[in-house]
Amino acid sequence: MPYSSSLTDEEWRILEPLLPQILPPKKQTRPPNWTKREILDGIFYQLKNGYHPARSRLSP
Repeated sequence: MPYSSSLTDEEWRILEPLLPQILPPKKQTRPPNWTKREILDGIFYQLKNGYHPARSRLSP
């Protein structure tokens, strides 16, 4: 289930071709755990909702 901050398919079609221009080439040593779209969705989620220490597993 996508969040309201998740990219739509149309937004992804616009952004995906731009990624090689802004991301440095990287030697692929193993398959990634997450897709670039999932990483961007996570970044956009954090930007929209902010960081909440009470929800963090790191907080005491």
